[in-house]
Amino acid sequence: MRHSLKVCIMLLLGSSCGLTVGAQEKLPLKLVATTPMPDFTGDFDHFGLDLKGNRLFLAAEDHKTVEVFDLRTGARVHSIEGFGHPLTMAYLPESDRLIVTNGDTDDLALVDCRNYKIINILKLGKGVDHSAYNPVNKYLYVENGGGPNAKTHALAIIDTRSFKIVGEIPGLSGDSNEGMVIDHAGKKLYVNLTGSDEVGVIDLETSQIIAKWPLPDAHVPHAIALDEPNHRLFTATRKPPQFIVFNTDNGKVIASLPCTGVNSDMSIDFARKRVYITGSDTASVFEQRDPDHYEHIAEVPTAYRAKSSIFVPELKRLYVADSGKGKPDAKLALQIFEVQ
Repeated sequence: MRHSLKVCIMLLLGSSCGLTVGAQEKLPLKLVATTPMPDFTGDFDHFGLDLKGNRLFLAAEDHKTVEVFDLRTGARVHSIEGFGHPLTMAYLPESDRLIVTNGDTDDLALVDCRNYKIINILKLGKGVDHSAYNPVNKYLYVENGGGPNAKTHALAIIDTRSFKIVGEIPGLSGDSNEGMVIDHAGKKLYVNLTGSDEVGVIDLETSQIIAKWPLPDAHVPHAIALDEPNHRLFTATRKPPQFIVFNTDNGKVIASLPCTGVNSDMSIDFARKRVYITGSDTASVFEQRDPDHYEHIAEVPTAYRAKSSIFVPELKRLYVADSGKGKPDAKLALQIFEVQ
């Protein structure tokens, strides 16, 4: 009897181990490459993408550079210098140029990507940070005019063809925003109004705020993404870390689920009906059962402050930047995950 009990326990343990391994193998994201960056410290911010040219751009804040990677191998191929505090960027395929927002110097840098040289600087107001590019009208919308303790801020409208300011969207509540997304028609811009804990909706034809959607008992929205076919807007907050789904027809909250903390970026994998949110230590993966129902299916291990990411559906890859702010022994790197 004692021998039989021992055999049963061993079989159960073996079965349990098999289930654990199986669960690990079935994670929705698989790490396939890592590019260590041992000489870097502090935070990385956002990515830029040149799909045709096989290039990935990454803002290295403390180093005041934009790093260039081979999109397929992950190898670092160049370092663009001369920035004040690079944060967000937009790649312009027609001209092979890159526009980068600079936080400390409150300006935009225009880079010629044929020789990786800054060829122009455009000065803006205080608080330059996030941006969103509209490929329909070739305008770049750039956060500025806010700064510490400001009650409102604005979006400067930049014509990327002339690299000049052509307008402004004033009166955005709070001192800053943390993420913007534009619909495919180029008519509406959705923005995380961090200072007032709202999502703002802007009519780009009139440059007016037409709606504000309050967050449900959550603060500091960062990551944002738009699911146009299903009329859904996704945002992720930091306090507490929540994945929130809005109905874009009426601004009502459809769902709210816990997610990874210190999040900065979010991507939609339309082919698999998934949402990837990257934060510190893990990437949260949600599956859309239907437009009204979402299931958390995994927390994929990443790295410390691995908050910035970009999903490239054509390659079925999620690129994640491992940062190091506040941790002297952090191992900074670029991680590449393939969807499973």
